[in-house]
Amino acid sequence: MAVDVLTLSIVVAIYLLMIVGIGYYGYRKTKVAEDYMVAGRNTHPVVIALSYGATFISTSAIVGFGGVAANLGMGLIWLTVLNIGVGIFIAFVFFGKKIREAGKRLSAYTFPDLMGKSYKSPFLQYVSGIIIILSMPIYTAAILIGGARFIEVTLSIPYETALLGFALIVGAYVVFGGLIAVMHTDALQGAIMLIGMSALLLLTYIHLGGVVEANTALTNMAHLVPEGLAAAGHNGWTAMPTFGSPIWMTLITTMVLGVGIGVLAQPQLIVRFMTAKDDKSLHRATLIGGPFILMMTGVAFTVGALTNVYFYQQSGEIAITAAGGNIDSIIPLFITQSMPDVFVIIFMLTLLCAAMSTLSSLYHTMGTALACDVWGRGRECALSLSVNRRGIIIMMVISILVAFLLPGSIIARATVIFMGLCASAFLPAFVNGITSKSPCIIGAKASLLAGALVWFLWTVFVHAAESSVLGLSQFIFGVPSLLGQPWSACNPLVIALPVSLIVMVLFQIRHNRRMA
Repeated sequence: MAVDVLTLSIVVAIYLLMIVGIGYYGYRKTKVAEDYMVAGRNTHPVVIALSYGATFISTSAIVGFGGVAANLGMGLIWLTVLNIGVGIFIAFVFFGKKIREAGKRLSAYTFPDLMGKSYKSPFLQYVSGIIIILSMPIYTAAILIGGARFIEVTLSIPYETALLGFALIVGAYVVFGGLIAVMHTDALQGAIMLIGMSALLLLTYIHLGGVVEANTALTNMAHLVPEGLAAAGHNGWTAMPTFGSPIWMTLITTMVLGVGIGVLAQPQLIVRFMTAKDDKSLHRATLIGGPFILMMTGVAFTVGALTNVYFYQQSGEIAITAAGGNIDSIIPLFITQSMPDVFVIIFMLTLLCAAMSTLSSLYHTMGTALACDVWGRGRECALSLSVNRRGIIIMMVISILVAFLLPGSIIARATVIFMGLCASAFLPAFVNGITSKSPCIIGAKASLLAGALVWFLWTVFVHAAESSVLGLSQFIFGVPSLLGQPWSACNPLVIALPVSLIVMVLFQIRHNRRMA
């Protein structure tokens, strides 16, 4: 084992030296606010594609959603379909060009800045920044947890030590190198992730006897679905849940739609489009982004479900039982028990890359939202490099504290919570702002507030996954959820986003009639 630890230490040291080198490159290239916040608006298409993909795919997708697939099955593959169709094709082809053009024309530096300038509304910039500051630390903390959990299992070091060390290493190059360092390290990390996930899929099927044998074995395990899951609509790990059942509602409305649609309104991803030099760069990036997302999410969800076959063959238990009931521990446990030592090293590096790429972008987005859009809004210090660096440090510390407070099995759910809120609050107003020739300011404000409010109320009082934990519904009304099944399993996005959209459309129609 000493040799393994030594080998791992050497590999990680080489990797960190490369990260430090890129961070220093970003630091040297960063001269003005435009460099620090939108990478000089001159980023190479390959860097844009890999940075977008690596930021999108994190330990949340690999560890968190891989664990969900182990519990709920391969129906999660539908999320891969939406990730490519919506998160790549629609995002790049239809929205990317509009975002790039608007960002350059309006001299916008952040997502809230773009929202505010699209409508000439400081209010929209300020509120968007506040939503990011309040909600993004939860998602960031989930990413921290995913990386720290695997480091803990692999290196047998205390979880607290792993989490702190991991957070500080990423924070160092983000603070000093800005978005240039973030995007170029993302590109390196994305390439490593592609290698690691390809190897994971290949080795998993080899270990389980082949593609047909492994999938057939998983299909034949349908009778092993726990009684509680079966009663809720689970029909086996290679079958879709019963339509309309609580499991179906969770899988489709929370996991598939929550992330598949929520990706369009992710502030840390939208900024990527603002770094492109021209539309041609975005077209080229699309061709790289699609296959990348396919390999990342498709492999994670497939392998996640197949872990049930491995654990059953080894110990007679399904994956969630073998992991002690913690969904977030399934993938790390599977890797450390089933894979050769050399691949454990490769996969650990893959997970580090996945976590660091997303984490660095979230740090940057939160920090600039605090410094540029909330604290410094309308003042000269909004574009100060030193002020934005301090903003990143403050939000990094907050995220670390949140990570220590979050419970287990939280990675995938925290991701869905953040993406659902962003889509409900931002998406209709944002799309209208970058596409309409005369966007309605009142409508944008009403849409943002209505979407956020409905999402919050449904989360607190109806969606059982959160309302039962928060306890406010129980305290006020005496029940964990105001509505029974299947509504208590329906994700807030499915209710809040249509409300936000209808409000935006009605106000915009009224505005257009007045302008006519």
